[in-house]
Amino acid sequence: MSVITSPGAPTPAVAAARERSAELEHLVARNPAGYRVLTGDRPTGALHLGHLLGTVANRVRLQNLGVEVFLIVADYQVITDRDDAGDLPATVREVLLDYLAAGVDPARSTVFTHSAVPALNQLLLPFLSLVSVAELERNPTVKAEAEASAAQGRRGTSGLLLTYPVHQAADILFCHGNLVPVGADQLPHLEITRTVARRFNQRYAAARPYFAEPDALVTPSLTVLGDDGVKMSKSRGNALELRASEDQTAAYFKRARTDADRTITYEPERRPEIANLLRIGAHFSGTSPEALADEVGPAGAGRLKALVTEAVVEGLRPLRARRRELASAGPRYLADVLARGNARANEIADRTLDDVRGLMGMRY
Repeated sequence: MSVITSPGAPTPAVAAARERSAELEHLVARNPAGYRVLTGDRPTGALHLGHLLGTVANRVRLQNLGVEVFLIVADYQVITDRDDAGDLPATVREVLLDYLAAGVDPARSTVFTHSAVPALNQLLLPFLSLVSVAELERNPTVKAEAEASAAQGRRGTSGLLLTYPVHQAADILFCHGNLVPVGADQLPHLEITRTVARRFNQRYAAARPYFAEPDALVTPSLTVLGDDGVKMSKSRGNALELRASEDQTAAYFKRARTDADRTITYEPERRPEIANLLRIGAHFSGTSPEALADEVGPAGAGRLKALVTEAVVEGLRPLRARRRELASAGPRYLADVLARGNARANEIADRTLDDVRGLMGMRY
């Protein structure tokens, strides 16, 4: 994965998390079987290039190292901030196709949906008793969504959105996940999970802690801008979907925003749109953004776009071929993959919930 750092010096908490992540990478390499990862996505649309470079490729990397990966298709979270969930079965199918085409192996990774694992969601109730409303309201995602809703005149913050950080804790802790790949901006989410685990142990399992406090693996990932120069997002309509055709890929990069300077240089802060294209092209061509900039030089943005298009088309060719192959296998194959994943997630969640009931004195 390409390493992209945010402008400015990291906060002490982020710096410490990155230092710990470097240690974890060595520990994982030595003993991958000792780690269980929980990660996933909301099924609000097919996955795009930003997903692949930001998270999905890293999940496949961890899977291939031998880490046990649980990959949640968080269908309940689709309705945290919207009244219409759309055609969820179709969207879940597209997300599953993208996962498998990108290299997720259902024989080594467990892919499941929120709504299919009742015991996971029931853990939300005791977990909610361990946090305060004030702690939830301070969560950056909850705050940002509440502010956006107010600014756009939408309905107020839903109860599901308010409790999202605790729902995420249930996602991670039901399977005893002890490693969570996150971006630096997601560290507050994981801190709620660590708080829930710690407080549960203090209250109900002081003699023998039941939940581990999961570590953050701050992943070196590529932040991808859309063709409008803003972070790539399904909701903005500025994304290149992984399932796009080669012609659509060429058209996408042709209209990508650049700037007026003809000579191509890699200056992320001064020239973010050019830097974005250089990072994408470098990732798929196996070089560095600086080297690619030197190669293009005075040839300008047109030449850069052509090189990036060629690199992305070639880089995604195997993924897209695999996706077409999987789609042609028919819905039964995908249904079977999800059924097996749901069954395994339910087996683990049922056992965890039973343990939690026992520790709380609620097994009658």
